[in-house]
Amino acid sequence: MTGAESGRHTLKEWAKSLGFAVVAWLILRTFVVQAFHITSESMDPTLLTGDVLWVARPTFGAKIPFTRSLLPAFREPRHADIVIFESVETAGLDVVKRVIGLPGDTLAMEAGTVLRNGVALAEPYVRRARPDDPDPNGSRAQMRAWQAPRLVGARTGPYQPDRNNWGPLVVPPESLFVMGDNRDSSYDGRFWGFLPRRNLRGSPLIIYYSFDPASWRPLPLLTATRWNRLFTVPR
Repeated sequence: MTGAESGRHTLKEWAKSLGFAVVAWLILRTFVVQAFHITSESMDPTLLTGDVLWVARPTFGAKIPFTRSLLPAFREPRHADIVIFESVETAGLDVVKRVIGLPGDTLAMEAGTVLRNGVALAEPYVRRARPDDPDPNGSRAQMRAWQAPRLVGARTGPYQPDRNNWGPLVVPPESLFVMGDNRDSSYDGRFWGFLPRRNLRGSPLIIYYSFDPASWRPLPLLTATRWNRLFTVPR
């Protein structure tokens, strides 16, 4: 084999190895695990802005690309699960929240306390940083528009929900109700409605890196890394 032929052979082998690596990465990313970066405070204090997660795609059934079909799930979602899902309003946008209601659950909120099937929930993960802040402009009308037709045993005429008082509502089949842990700063199911089960994309495995955006300069690795959060499991 001449030097030129040897060079071409080596180049082909490198290209083949690179191709296999790309295909393997795409398979892993699509069906096994994916990185997810927390960019808002909606799940604070459980997940902080700057946390980077590994997300297990198969937990609730990985989506088959270019279809609406899912692979078989390892298990079904449970109360209080943290889930990553595709937004019901923006295609392709993945969001993270916590499961509050499963199909058949009757949910309501009174003075900031969630009632599920008539029982007040103990939610140690919840943060109420700004309970007296007004609701965002237009949010009450948005809530009323989707909730009023679904009210259980209540007159819709005088119904005026806000982020701390709404319901009761029954979660329909093949749907979930999700909320952020930071209840005063979370755009969640209270505002846009029930989450279709098919929108689930996975569950968080571990926080493999975390940085504080406010401390990003001048030495990111030293000043911004939250060392105490590395390799922790969000619950």
